[in-house]
Amino acid sequence: MEGSTLFRVPIFPLAGALLFPRTQLPLHIFEPRYRAMVRDALASDSVIAMIQPKDERDPPGLFEIGCLGRIVGSEELADGRYNIVLEGIGRFRVAREAEVETPYRQVDADVAGFDDDAEPDPLPSIQRAEVEREAKRYAEALGYVVDWDAVGRLDDEMLVNGIAQIAPLDIGSKQALLEAGDLASRADLVVQFMQFQRMAPGGADGPETLQ
Repeated sequence: MEGSTLFRVPIFPLAGALLFPRTQLPLHIFEPRYRAMVRDALASDSVIAMIQPKDERDPPGLFEIGCLGRIVGSEELADGRYNIVLEGIGRFRVAREAEVETPYRQVDADVAGFDDDAEPDPLPSIQRAEVEREAKRYAEALGYVVDWDAVGRLDDEMLVNGIAQIAPLDIGSKQALLEAGDLASRADLVVQFMQFQRMAPGGADGPETLQ
């Protein structure tokens, strides 16, 4: 993300869908306005931005921070829908929403202030172990079947970001994970959120299984 820190990008507001730098996000595109967005992106630089809506208005308000993604895989179906895979480039802050003629929304995105180009430092071994331990408890509480040998082979960034993407957390928690300043901070948050959801009454465990 060298050069100017401000540029225009189409956005795909989708609650609960997080994209992080160097991670991938598969998406099924079916709404006509977003089909047009994908077609236009594929005809140019293949870049679109993921951002969470923060309300249910039409159009919804947006959180301030999202993540740019490049389409690295696409399949156009016979009826015009798309299956795409986005790969995260870097986070951005919405400077302003642009007035455009396209059926999809666009923003002027500012990438200044995000250190997303370089891979993060590895987690301390004790923190990595805590993430894995809580992930196992959380998955068991939710009834997930997980290949833990494969999980153990993931690097720290893929592990933490993968949990953040997959875990059925509320929108605010997801946004906090996206906005975390570094991987260690995100790892701390993801452990806290898993513990809270697992242990809260009516959470993943349910009150009848609390220890």
